[in-house]
Amino acid sequence: MAVTGLFLIGLALPLGGTGGHSHAVGSALAETGKPFVYTVQPGDTLWTIAERVDPSGDPRPLVAKLAAQTGSDTVAPGQKINLP
Repeated sequence: MAVTGLFLIGLALPLGGTGGHSHAVGSALAETGKPFVYTVQPGDTLWTIAERVDPSGDPRPLVAKLAAQTGSDTVAPGQKINLP
């Protein structure tokens, strides 16, 4: 559990040089229920992003929503996507 907490804290750190306010999925900002812009990191997929947004929920609806938003079922590092 502590490792997960440290992982989420590390993800919540602002990404320097991105030119915007990107907040990691699972950060305190993500839990406010307000939409925000997430910058895709190397190794991210729509599925892993959706799992981090709602670890206890079914990721399929969010994956479908993100795929519709981006126009693709894949994402690239540096790509910005709007998360609920």
